[in-house]
Amino acid sequence: MKKTLIAITALLSLQSFSQAIYEDERYVPETDPLVLEKLDQWQDLKFGLLMHWGTYSQWGIVESWSLSPEEYGWCERKKGSNPDDYFAYKKEYEALQTTFNPTKFDPDKWAKAAKHAGMKYVVFTTKHHDGFSMFDSKYTDYKITSPKTPFSSNPKANIAKEVFNSFRNEGLWAGAYFSKPDWNVDSYWWPKYPPKDRNVNYSPSENPEKWQEYVDFTHNQIMELLTDYGKIDILWLDGGWVAKTPKAEITEWYGKTIDKAEDGYLKHRIINQDIKMDELVVKARKQQPGLIVVDRAVHGKNQNYLTPENRVPEKTLPYPWESCIISGGGWSYTPNAKYMSPREGIHTLIDVVAKGGNLLLNVAPSPEGEWQQGAYDLLQAYGDWMDVNSTAIYATKPIAPFKENNICMTQNEKGNVFLFYMAGEEEDKIPSEVVVKSITPKKGTKITMLGSRTRLKWEKQAEGFKVIIPEKLRNSLPSKYAWTLKIDAVNQ
Repeated sequence: MKKTLIAITALLSLQSFSQAIYEDERYVPETDPLVLEKLDQWQDLKFGLLMHWGTYSQWGIVESWSLSPEEYGWCERKKGSNPDDYFAYKKEYEALQTTFNPTKFDPDKWAKAAKHAGMKYVVFTTKHHDGFSMFDSKYTDYKITSPKTPFSSNPKANIAKEVFNSFRNEGLWAGAYFSKPDWNVDSYWWPKYPPKDRNVNYSPSENPEKWQEYVDFTHNQIMELLTDYGKIDILWLDGGWVAKTPKAEITEWYGKTIDKAEDGYLKHRIINQDIKMDELVVKARKQQPGLIVVDRAVHGKNQNYLTPENRVPEKTLPYPWESCIISGGGWSYTPNAKYMSPREGIHTLIDVVAKGGNLLLNVAPSPEGEWQQGAYDLLQAYGDWMDVNSTAIYATKPIAPFKENNICMTQNEKGNVFLFYMAGEEEDKIPSEVVVKSITPKKGTKITMLGSRTRLKWEKQAEGFKVIIPEKLRNSLPSKYAWTLKIDAVNQ
């Protein structure tokens, strides 16, 4: 791989699997040359959009998780007419299909906003754990295009197809989020038994025909997405507990024996749920050569990059990685959500990129099919900043020490180095002098600020150097929240 930078996941989150995945987790490099080439291209993209959307948006709740009978806060049932009766609640939740009618759905508008923000790829939830398919699957009736769903009569009823087409038309890559567990289908939560937790509710080893039915169902749905929905660049799989997991590996993986796991650390069972992922990936890449596969939190060759959830690693790491971060509210639609400030959002992107990662920023559509204004405002601010500073973001890699105080650093293949001066809360100007101790420009090299043609004076110091910012430039800065100094060449 051209770039071996980057990371790993930490918590597969408070909303996905409460196992701890640490930054020293093993990573298995890809060997397929087409995938390696694609991964290199992906690492240059730096900025993507994630969208969680489904029938649950009507209740404004955490996506899917209230269906899981587990004692975690994010599984708490707060809506419906009788949340204390689990089976009544599940029936009422699944009936949200009959009222889901997002008539204001306009993916072209979303795609234009994402493109302006500088985003280069989208990952869309084609199906979350509740099993509701946001695409026209022939393997279930629990889907957006079912006659039971009011939106099925809309010309844009096949939502996933509309999203992928709109974003591809704006030049973005298409990524399909797909949940491996499906809490609606009988071959995962068999009506013969009540669900105990997020896992399959029967023993796959003792019911091999039933489990094979589920494996086939999952493979069929994924192959639908990879066959009927145009070019798919990323298959982004969630639900890391659905995996081939021998007990010996799990015990080592968690760093403690399962029978000594503390209450609250693992409240659900660990079951071997072999989904035959190796076979699936072979089929998938026959259909979509070079496909990047992200089998989240499953150690092995099918996790082409790692996905720290709602956090940024402390340092650069030697693996491809992507921080998936909530922009406002939760992963799913939150009424009156409070969004990141432009300063926070831009600094998060800089921090991630300086450490060698990509930022996947989540925006959650409403039940009507709209984004909240806060999301548009944030993406507008990203776009205004990226119009000036994007050359220091795209196709860059870290340079040690990647950050000094409030200054982050990147470099490109030409040897140019970029210093991002990240403004403090009350700071609306860059200082008249900026001192950097950890690197030194080559003698006579040129330093400029992105967005300005002014050549800046600089002086070598005992440690590092000092650059002087003239008052005229300080009073007419080309961007807000962070300013980028470009150094043509530094001493290595």
